[in-house]
Amino acid sequence: METMTTASVDVVADQDRKGPGRPRSARADEAIIEAVMDLLSGGQSADAISIEAVAAKAGVGKATIYRRWPNKEALLIDAVTAMKGPSPELAGESVRGDLVTLIAGMRTKRMDHYGKVTACLLPQLAKGEEMHRVYQGVIEPRREVMRGVLRRGIASGELRADLDIELTLLMLSGPTLAQNILRWNPNVADEQFAERLVDAVLRGAHA
Repeated sequence: METMTTASVDVVADQDRKGPGRPRSARADEAIIEAVMDLLSGGQSADAISIEAVAAKAGVGKATIYRRWPNKEALLIDAVTAMKGPSPELAGESVRGDLVTLIAGMRTKRMDHYGKVTACLLPQLAKGEEMHRVYQGVIEPRREVMRGVLRRGIASGELRADLDIELTLLMLSGPTLAQNILRWNPNVADEQFAERLVDAVLRGAHA
């Protein structure tokens, strides 16, 4: 990303605030989010990252950040969410098809980078409550999308009525995260990983 000075980015941000209804500076937003991700991927813990450090890395003033985010936790949530990207669109034609789409969406090139950042965060996720809250805030909306698919399958009779939805979520997402972040089992091929994982879980979940 092109390096921007504090003055240049703040001028853009100030110009965006002139007049009612003007959008805020996209360049400043991107610089701030990129700075957070650079600090995290560089090994800084969530607790150690400060607004001052983010501002210096992004080349903006602290006031520019606080005009956009009320606190550091909100900034971290947005930064990790931006890295993860939007949830994929679902066809809604079958439970299997939608689950494959969701799992495959966790195996993209974007997710490769996200997995590396997440690997840097693992110590904080294990011992730091702040980063754990941030991470839960990022993944909960995606979990809810998958819950919706499973609930729909139960309602239609495609899945067992007594299906443990939360455990099924874990069975689907756990192996995906393990392979993304740790390459936990190199003997499991990447080819059609989503299809094979979903089929394995659905063997026990089908009505």
